[in-house]
Amino acid sequence: MTKLLVVETSPRGDHSISRNMTRRFVAEWRAAHPDGEVVHRDLMETHLQFISAPWLQAYFTPPEQHSPEMKAELSLSDELVGELLACDHLVIATPVYNYNVPAVLKAWIDSIVRKGLTLGFDGKGLVVGKTATVLMASGGVYTEGSPIRDRDIATQYLRLVLGVIGITDVTVVAGGGAKAVDMRETTMEGFIGTLQPEIGSAAA
Repeated sequence: MTKLLVVETSPRGDHSISRNMTRRFVAEWRAAHPDGEVVHRDLMETHLQFISAPWLQAYFTPPEQHSPEMKAELSLSDELVGELLACDHLVIATPVYNYNVPAVLKAWIDSIVRKGLTLGFDGKGLVVGKTATVLMASGGVYTEGSPIRDRDIATQYLRLVLGVIGITDVTVVAGGGAKAVDMRETTMEGFIGTLQPEIGSAAA
């Protein structure tokens, strides 16, 4: 059975452009994979913590030497890694804040890049044979030909970190100019409709 892991990051609920992009993507994916399974990971409800000294101590201690406290420190990270390793297709839906990803998404990334689990001790990625789609909503437009193309840090960062853990088949659906929805220059449905061809292709 094909499994889709959807990681969502926006705090805006129904008003979120990236979450509405996700809904369209999942609908298209279900149509293309009627027997598939969808796993949702909403980072706004996950209570992720930033990496701390106790977490790092547990991380650098061999598993067979873990104390109960160390196991507790890594328990959420272990759960998130398990979700990633079990999926066939990863979707990351995110807004762009000040040219980069939200802090909660960075916290998720810090939790799933784990030596011996997703990254080999030789530096090679262990999460192979999977595809990824990034659904990105940004106020600015950073696609080819844009005068602010060099500010597209979020896309570069996500491609880099996914490649590091072994996911090189990455499609980015760039929802640039999303502020038009908030400024009521277009409707949510109208904006998502302009991205339909890319979303449908990525979900097929």
